[in-house]
Amino acid sequence: MLHSVPEIDTSEALTERQKAVLDAALRLLVEEGDQLTMTAVARRASCSKETLYKWFGDRDGLLTATVQWQASKVRVAPVDGKGLDLASLTASLERFASDWLQVISSDTSIALNRVAVGHAGSGKDNLGAVVLENGRFALAKRLKPVLEAGRQAGLLDFADAETAFRTFFGLVARDVQIRLLLGDRLELTEAAIGGDAARATQQFLALFGAITGLQGP
Repeated sequence: MLHSVPEIDTSEALTERQKAVLDAALRLLVEEGDQLTMTAVARRASCSKETLYKWFGDRDGLLTATVQWQASKVRVAPVDGKGLDLASLTASLERFASDWLQVISSDTSIALNRVAVGHAGSGKDNLGAVVLENGRFALAKRLKPVLEAGRQAGLLDFADAETAFRTFFGLVARDVQIRLLLGDRLELTEAAIGGDAARATQQFLALFGAITGLQGP
């Protein structure tokens, strides 16, 4: 059962102080992995454990909020379904792809995912389920409306939004995440990420464009 911490759609759901605490938790995950404790987070963030319990409930709640905070850094540019054109659809998809690549290639995300993979099926906690629910699954919920708007505008042609999303996700990620998790030191510069995001978007439009061979600007 997933922890009952509300999904964070935007950074406005958190105060600046709460963001600082979650950033401290992320840094500790990089340094200590699954040894993360409420005491250690309170010490690093210079706050009381009582405050942490009030804000996040318990350790699982803190981990859930940390995953949500990390996932919220992947922005989904809003689109106007009625006036949507190819340029704005392309820009929204590229922004999502670029943000997601930046997030998954960060030290914090790599550390978080390593801990989650290590705990999956171990019975230690439900961190793996938390990462799925508030990471990949939450991102799907946020991007699918953009894909649906593209279909309604006659720009995209697909039978199932989940299949379209998974295809786009795969084109963006390729083998990057698994290589990073296994210790490969990829050179993901801002320019490289931008190029990968644009390339994945063009490939997706070529596959799902309503007009055969549809390409972005």
